[in-house]
Amino acid sequence: MSAKPSSAAKIVVVEDNSADVFLLRHALDQHKNEYRLEVLRDGEEAIDFVNRQRVLGPHTEPCVIVLDLHLPKHDGTAVLKVIKQEPALALVHVVALTTLASPKDEQEVRDLGVRLYKAKPSLVEEWIKLAGEILDICHEQGRAAFV
Repeated sequence: MSAKPSSAAKIVVVEDNSADVFLLRHALDQHKNEYRLEVLRDGEEAIDFVNRQRVLGPHTEPCVIVLDLHLPKHDGTAVLKVIKQEPALALVHVVALTTLASPKDEQEVRDLGVRLYKAKPSLVEEWIKLAGEILDICHEQGRAAFV
């Protein structure tokens, strides 16, 4: 992916379903905001990302991490715990997505500091609304939200 201008919001998506990544990218494109999307395909790639952030240091973190809770190699809850334990990422907002929403899962990830917990959208319009919420979170932050 080519680099976007320095005002682009950096969004990390941890998602193994390429159709969901496509829908999110399409939904983000419907908004006028510039963004840079980094896609991680499983829990192992997500944990590697956390380790890279430790090395890269401050001001390289994304404004939002969109995290599927049902991932291969390490599930989303395990990844979330690693994210929240890493000082370089602990304050980054996380949007948790799931195909199997449950009150127990929601409470667990909210206790770990998730900003939004959502069932994966089934309609394009819902994806566009979710993309707007993600971009709004980036714009709230201002400081390191744009790279």
